[in-house]
Amino acid sequence: MEEKKNKKEDILKYTQNRELSWLKFNQRVLEEAQDPSVPLLERMKFVAIFTSNLDEFFMIRVGSLFDMAAADPKAVDSRSGMTPSQQLEKIYEAVAPLYKERDKTYAEIKKQLHPYGVCGLDFKELEQSEKKYVKKYFKEQVLPVLSPQIVDANHPFPHLLNKELYVTAMLKQNNRTMLGIVPIPNFISDILYLPGHDIRYIRMEKVIMEYLNLVFGQYEVTEKNYICVTRNADIAPDDEALEVNDDFRYLMKQTLHKRKRMAVVRLEIAEKLNAETEKYFCEKFNITKRQIFRTKMPMKLDYMFAISGNLPDSMKRALIYRPFSPQPSGRLEEGSIMRQIRKKDALLFYPYESMEPFLQLIKEAAFDPSVMTIKITIYRLAKKARLVEYLCAAAENGKEVTVLIELRARFDEQNNIDWSERLEEAGCRVIYGFEGYKVHSKICLITYRHRNEIQYITQIGTGNYNEKTAAMYTDLSLMTADREIGEDAALFFQNMSIGNLDGIYRHLIVSPTSLKPKILQLMDQEIRKGAKGRIIMKMNSLTDVDFIEKAAEASQAGVRVDLIVRGICCILPGIPGYTENITISSIVGRYLEHPRIFSFGTGTDQKIYIGSADMMTRNTEKRVEVAAPVLDPDVKRQVNGYLEVMLADNVKARVLQKDGTYKKKPITEKRVNSQEHFMKSAVLAARNKKPAPKKQGLRERFAKIFRK
Repeated sequence: MEEKKNKKEDILKYTQNRELSWLKFNQRVLEEAQDPSVPLLERMKFVAIFTSNLDEFFMIRVGSLFDMAAADPKAVDSRSGMTPSQQLEKIYEAVAPLYKERDKTYAEIKKQLHPYGVCGLDFKELEQSEKKYVKKYFKEQVLPVLSPQIVDANHPFPHLLNKELYVTAMLKQNNRTMLGIVPIPNFISDILYLPGHDIRYIRMEKVIMEYLNLVFGQYEVTEKNYICVTRNADIAPDDEALEVNDDFRYLMKQTLHKRKRMAVVRLEIAEKLNAETEKYFCEKFNITKRQIFRTKMPMKLDYMFAISGNLPDSMKRALIYRPFSPQPSGRLEEGSIMRQIRKKDALLFYPYESMEPFLQLIKEAAFDPSVMTIKITIYRLAKKARLVEYLCAAAENGKEVTVLIELRARFDEQNNIDWSERLEEAGCRVIYGFEGYKVHSKICLITYRHRNEIQYITQIGTGNYNEKTAAMYTDLSLMTADREIGEDAALFFQNMSIGNLDGIYRHLIVSPTSLKPKILQLMDQEIRKGAKGRIIMKMNSLTDVDFIEKAAEASQAGVRVDLIVRGICCILPGIPGYTENITISSIVGRYLEHPRIFSFGTGTDQKIYIGSADMMTRNTEKRVEVAAPVLDPDVKRQVNGYLEVMLADNVKARVLQKDGTYKKKPITEKRVNSQEHFMKSAVLAARNKKPAPKKQGLRERFAKIFRK
């Protein structure tokens, strides 16, 4: 008992709170927006990414802490020793300066964009002719579609939707004061472009604020503002409801409606509130002053992604990254992908290499007479998905197509519901995840008959089958004809179909049963080697306490441990007596880092796995995740090459310090930007790719024989 207590106390010496760690990661995103080497519009996009990340953080993480504070206020976080309420207070404390830093960053970028003719303007900055244009546009196009409301004794305070903008004002009439609220409709543009050659625009909330006297004509308008509420969006389907309604798709549709009406966790305001109004909003939204954040920049920045599309090419070159398209794989030839995979494993590295070979594999399988079944797990899909078209074509061609689709993919629930209906209509067999366990794995199995034998092609990836994000996220996709891996995959899908989470596999490691134990076992093997041990892991987040303790144990045994963790990282490196042999870096750059790679040992003894799981308790214990070994020596060399470059990155990588802050690496001899390196390597490989040998026709073969 005493030992257990000491262990709990010990871990607090080399760990940090997950939420505060995440905020430090998001600060790294903001640093990209501050980097003068990044083109200006790309810097603005990083501000937008920082903002949307923060929105989701409040909706999910702060939302869940609110729920925990209500359900179990004395619960203590094992990595920081804080209660939910204490964590919330620390979050508010950490977020406040981030708002100021973001406002300052936005204002600086906005200022630097002006000489390029990209001007976001306040009303007072408009020229007289522009003011006339805006007023005319407002009266003709905006005013008729507004739905203003007043709040008084006869009109209760309305329900404000999550993440929607509202213009507010105090209204006076005959010694009566009341609140006026104008929802900004979704169907009108976020910005109004002004006439002229330059991109001059004014945001719609500012236009509405300017003309509130036309909206509330009979009132005196004061204290104009615009606000935005963020609501708890940490929803999960009610397990009890499943007992009375076994239509999971219907249940998810009902559950999504809840998100719109959940508790407010944050109020954003554009202008300072007086004490009376502040108190009024706190009462109406059931929040404290700490949850009110003032921002001097737009609360929605989605329009920034559209502005770059309106730029002339000559200007675009100076303001955005040089365009890069995912390249054809240098290791795959034109022609049958199935035939090539039968001969040799292939690894694709998105977005440097195109997703096309995998899509072609599915298309080929859909029409190949030898193919009997295609089975796949789906977590997130693009709005337009060729993958679905090919799966539907396969079903229509008489193949047995099984799609395990996860309807609880956060914020993609409706999209997945729509796709599941489309797949079913085409004749695919659609199954859903488990009660209490999300299916987050990325695995696809093609079963075919060759020379009267059943054979397999298996694909295991680190990222979603999403054709859009495959051009924006870095991910690995392994395609193999290894028989034993194929048999494992066949057994996996069989187990998924019958609700069995306890499957035993030869090569695949699968959560919630075998993945974490296997990773810990492989770490133990390196621990036994002492100073000769070697562990390299790349993931998005690290929170699992068992893994953290094992990493500390490895460090204490003298094992060199290198972790590349993009986001949340609850273990602190360099703590004397605990983690001095651990280094942790985070890469934030043009593309979102997403691969999960686990490497143990060196040389011929090295074991490498790639898969869908982060070292987070939710992944290792509450999700179905799949990782596969890299068995092909050439593919192993590829993965080692990628790890080597990422560990050498001294431009976009930051090193986690023992106090939880991140620092740039010193640039000594050579600048290494890993993402740029991979882009250049992909272009070079595609350029040097040998053309596929031309197939000889019957005539050419006879001519060759006779020449002999």
